[in-house]
Amino acid sequence: MPNLTATRPPRPWAAPRATEPVTSALRLPGSKSMTARALVLSALADGPSTLLRPLRARDTELMAGGLRALGAHVSNSDDERWVLRPHPLHGPAQIDVGQAGTIMRFLPPLAGLADAPVSFDGDPSVRSRPLGPLVGALRSLGVRIEAAPGDGLPLTVHGAGGIGGGEVVIDASASSQFVSGLLLAAPGFARGATIRHVGPPVPSAPHLRMTVQMLRAAGAAVDDTVPDVWAVAPGRLSGRGWEIEPDLSGAVPFFAAALVTGGSVTLLGWPRRSLQPVETLRTLLRQLGGEVTQDTDGLTVRGTGTVHGVDADLSDVSELTPVVAALAALADGPSRLRGVGHIRGHETDRLAALAHELTGLGAEVDEAPDGLSIRPRPLHGGTFRTYDDHRMAHAAAVLGLTVPGIQLTDVGCTAKTLPEFPALWSAMVSGES
Repeated sequence: MPNLTATRPPRPWAAPRATEPVTSALRLPGSKSMTARALVLSALADGPSTLLRPLRARDTELMAGGLRALGAHVSNSDDERWVLRPHPLHGPAQIDVGQAGTIMRFLPPLAGLADAPVSFDGDPSVRSRPLGPLVGALRSLGVRIEAAPGDGLPLTVHGAGGIGGGEVVIDASASSQFVSGLLLAAPGFARGATIRHVGPPVPSAPHLRMTVQMLRAAGAAVDDTVPDVWAVAPGRLSGRGWEIEPDLSGAVPFFAAALVTGGSVTLLGWPRRSLQPVETLRTLLRQLGGEVTQDTDGLTVRGTGTVHGVDADLSDVSELTPVVAALAALADGPSRLRGVGHIRGHETDRLAALAHELTGLGAEVDEAPDGLSIRPRPLHGGTFRTYDDHRMAHAAAVLGLTVPGIQLTDVGCTAKTLPEFPALWSAMVSGES
């Protein structure tokens, strides 16, 4: 099956330098993680659903396209209100996953419920991302799948109109999305599913909690009282309105700008109660030297201009590793970032990429199997490769606030989760936001 995504030319970008503390109040689009889960749950519901203030970005547009290919009607012409009307899942279909781990791991279980073959492929780089444990789990449930060597993309799921369900054992230590993908589809299995993780700890536990909470909000019965075991009863989900929170991961580079420049950044519209790991982020930002407060306006981070070195386990918030690594390179002491060995299988090997790029700018960086040790040194300008990875671009932008002459090889990769990033960032630095 050919790659379905056209090649996008790189978009070089000079990271703007801040000449004074940034002061900004910004409103960001919705959470990618919540938007993806709400779309999948809506496709399995017994009536229409609405997503209020979802994220419109490459990942979520491709997710909507994948669900359309499976038969759902998705109307997303209104940026503020997407409407999904479910329809019995069918094939044949071809689904472009782009670079989205959510699509390549959430939609194959749904494809098993379809009535004909469903093929998956995406950008060339996504073919090396781990998928085997999910493929093996689906095969153990009776789903016939043809996959590339190593059980990765491209693959074809031969839907037979349903999945019997039952107990499945999986090693999800490479990605919590393996479990989330099975959980989201499990209400549609004839007998539901009991998913048992066996192996090293599952990373990104807050994303699993989000999956469980959103399933329950849609009417699913989920028992997660036993550690590393999730039992989902069969049953129809309810169509409903989903209010999508602002994207916390997308806000972190802007919060980092407050720390680096001694400024203040407010994420407007932040809810009092959140499905995202906001408390973990609060603790981390305070350790790095920030002050974090919340009021009726939103979530505010203030900095002093001095960033502290940290010894931090980032396993619950691994998406933040590139930005935290950039902060560590600008800190007043050494840092150790732990618990993130699995991000070697993200859009790129993020640990190797960060070590190479930060070292190239003058920092001293050592790789470990599960993280990085970073010793700050005077940094200099230079070219920062982004590896077609939005989080690497965010890290480079943070460094460019105080290091003159940081040139990103491609800022266009930020369209994966926040197309507005270059404009929002430049406006913040120039004082226009």
